[in-house]
Amino acid sequence: MTEPATEPTVERRDDRHRYEILVAGERAGLTAFRDRGEQRVFYHTEIDDAFAGRGLAAQLVGQALADVRAQGKRIVPVCPYVAKYLTKHDEFADITDPVTPDVLSWLRERKAA
Repeated sequence: MTEPATEPTVERRDDRHRYEILVAGERAGLTAFRDRGEQRVFYHTEIDDAFAGRGLAAQLVGQALADVRAQGKRIVPVCPYVAKYLTKHDEFADITDPVTPDVLSWLRERKAA
């Protein structure tokens, strides 16, 4: 019998517009996005209370942003956590676009649909 992985893993779930972090096969949190052309607009990140305090949000966002780079996309950090992460990780500065009123309007329309 195979034991579930104990190391957290991050999966991109395009069907749900989010990345999920799994601990022992259980979803511990997510960071949600919408794609706007070549931009991946991150708008919400959460870690379930049962998994708080383990650094999972940083691991989740770090791997999600690395995946954005690997896909040749750009980051738009509407989510406050993603924006804060980027202030400490300038290795993503070259692929980060500013949050503009146009992006926010576009995102409101997508989330309402």
